[in-house]
Amino acid sequence: SHTNKKYLGGHVLPAQLRATDDIKAAFAHSSVIVLAIPAQNLRAVLVEWKNYFAPDVLIISTVKGIELTTDLRMTEVILEVLGTHKYAVITGPNLADELILRQPAGAVAAAPTIEIATQVQELFVTPYYRVYTSIDVVGCEFAGAIKSIIALAVGMSIGMGFGENTQAMLITRGLNEVARIGAAHGADPLSAAGLAGMGDLVASCGSALSRNRTFGEALGRTGSISDARSHVAKTVEGVASSSAVVEIAHRVGVEVPVIEAVADVVAGTITPTQALERLMAISTKAENFIR
Repeated sequence: SHTNKKYLGGHVLPAQLRATDDIKAAFAHSSVIVLAIPAQNLRAVLVEWKNYFAPDVLIISTVKGIELTTDLRMTEVILEVLGTHKYAVITGPNLADELILRQPAGAVAAAPTIEIATQVQELFVTPYYRVYTSIDVVGCEFAGAIKSIIALAVGMSIGMGFGENTQAMLITRGLNEVARIGAAHGADPLSAAGLAGMGDLVASCGSALSRNRTFGEALGRTGSISDARSHVAKTVEGVASSSAVVEIAHRVGVEVPVIEAVADVVAGTITPTQALERLMAISTKAENFIR
């Protein structure tokens, strides 16, 4: 039927797209490999496929998350497993259910060089899909991973019955945490204000199509991780990544109260209500974007 009923319902996929379970054949004549694998499974899959990657192939990651066992970003995992390769990231507010309908959308292609970023831009750009370029791989990857955690926080607030003011506070303060973590790792803090950061946050926090927000809503409504899991069958990267991001932030001395609150709720050490109460009890200070 040329559909992906599990994740994309009855939408018919493009005729030129061909599914295969023969990885060796698929890689044999490919100059570009696009990875769309759950973050916690990426390493195992790459190890299994390692011998099929040609030395000069361009690897493009769409994976958003932090590896739990190592606290590595996805391109760091790729480089560690595969060694030296051309690589890039394409990220942004890209909800699959809307992309399949070819609704107008945008993304950022980030790579170590502008030449590679431009190559990815040219591969992906269409009349309905705008692609911008960046050489801030670190900032764009952190933004894509951390926005999932902020979307969980926003979802929890919705599930608890709170409105737009609460959501706006969590989004804005969460974005500040994204920028500060990135800056502490040498990234451009303004990447957090672009499509990889703010753009993805708006889509993930504002849409009922977002898995992280939907999971957060169920968690805020029921207070139960197991109940929330029964509501969302797809991968929820914010749940997996939250504790790893807290560790990453602490190593570089960055305070991340919103992310910490989510991680503690996910770990079951506090309830969503206690998390919000804790956030509201924090002493306020001057509002600075990356301080």
